[in-house]
Amino acid sequence: MTGAVAMVELLRGGMVESCHRGHAAICDASGLVAAWGDPEALILPRSSCKMVQALPLVESGAADAAGLGAEHLALACASHQGAPLHVGKVAAWLDGVGFGEADLLCGVQPTRDRDERVRMIRAGESACQLHNNCSGKHAGFLTLARHLGAGPDYVDPAHPVQRAVRAAFEEVTGRASPGFGIDGCSAPNFATTVVGLARAMAVFAAARPDAGDARSRAAGRLSEAMRRHPDLVAGEGRACTELMLATEGRVAVKTGAEGVFVAFLPERGLGVAVKIEDGATRAAEAAIAGLLVHLGALDPAHPAARKRMVGPIVNWRGIETGQMRLAPGFA
Repeated sequence: MTGAVAMVELLRGGMVESCHRGHAAICDASGLVAAWGDPEALILPRSSCKMVQALPLVESGAADAAGLGAEHLALACASHQGAPLHVGKVAAWLDGVGFGEADLLCGVQPTRDRDERVRMIRAGESACQLHNNCSGKHAGFLTLARHLGAGPDYVDPAHPVQRAVRAAFEEVTGRASPGFGIDGCSAPNFATTVVGLARAMAVFAAARPDAGDARSRAAGRLSEAMRRHPDLVAGEGRACTELMLATEGRVAVKTGAEGVFVAFLPERGLGVAVKIEDGATRAAEAAIAGLLVHLGALDPAHPAARKRMVGPIVNWRGIETGQMRLAPGFA
């Protein structure tokens, strides 16, 4: 057991001005392959585990019964921008299964898409729950709730939907969750360790849509959906989308709040989890990019990698005043 290790540094004037520390783990089907910091550190995975939360939707048969395709499954795993692309597809999904925006329990969130935000301001329009980055996940919860014949309060930890999510989460992480926190979208977010989260990603890395068992088929379909539709998983300019495009669909990555990031590499059967101790998104993006480079899955010269690993710090006059880099000894 060790403490968090330095992962990302910010330099100014030739000096290290800031340092982000964290934990990371890489797993395959057999277990832990590599680790930095303390792989047993207990964390809340936040939105990085949305593909795990979507497992019961597919495994139960609810997705097929509702006629959901790969785009729906990608949205179920998404932390999207709230762009027209995302909002329109989630609205159509809900309409197709007999629900509406008012049935969602994720809350209203302003769009993160700049063009749409400007358009809405000019048109005097207000955001709604469809703009929430978790609206696709919640559309999945609603679809599963209807399939199970369960009530509308699908974010209650005792609801059949969340009991199914917890069971799937504990199975793929390989350990009982010691508790949960309530996420920004009001759903329970079950705790695990960094290595538990990496182990879950290794399950997705090994899964195939045509596998013999239902769990592997479900995970394989979700994996394939994310890699086929990176634009739906996040959006323009976002790390998840850009890194998946940079790896040409060979890798799936997913961010989570408070400095969590995961990846799974189907060609290698590897799952990766990162937790930045201070919760900084910029550091989590740099760390996951660095680990993908370390694993040979991402070209370090690709603009999406450089943007996050060695991006210059520029002041208001456009003068480069510093750099960001991976800490010596990490990845």
